[in-house]
Amino acid sequence: MSRDTDGGSEHFVADCRLRMATDLFTHVWDPVVLAALTDGPQRRRALRASIGGISDKALTEALHRLITNGLLERRSYAEAPPRVDYALTALGRTFTDGPMRALGEWITRYGGELFEAQERMRLAYT
Repeated sequence: MSRDTDGGSEHFVADCRLRMATDLFTHVWDPVVLAALTDGPQRRRALRASIGGISDKALTEALHRLITNGLLERRSYAEAPPRVDYALTALGRTFTDGPMRALGEWITRYGGELFEAQERMRLAYT
């Protein structure tokens, strides 16, 4: 992690690697798109159908962000009609097999407790 020290106190800076990593989870559809591609490359139409509920605009934005971050690649094929597939890169595979899998295991184990805590707070403030 990049840290700035100021008179003995430590502050996380804006370009900290921890922040870069957590940013990968901040966009609602990004982890969903990555999860949808864990079984292999897909065309855009198939990808959108497999996700369900994602708008074309949201899918376009997610694909762009994930390609920019090096987690996905866009593969074009010179066929008639032209074909484009989206696939996880090696880096994307490490993300889906690592942090995303760990989060999935955590929520499977503790999701009930998380839901109950949120429900208690909701009821306390209604």
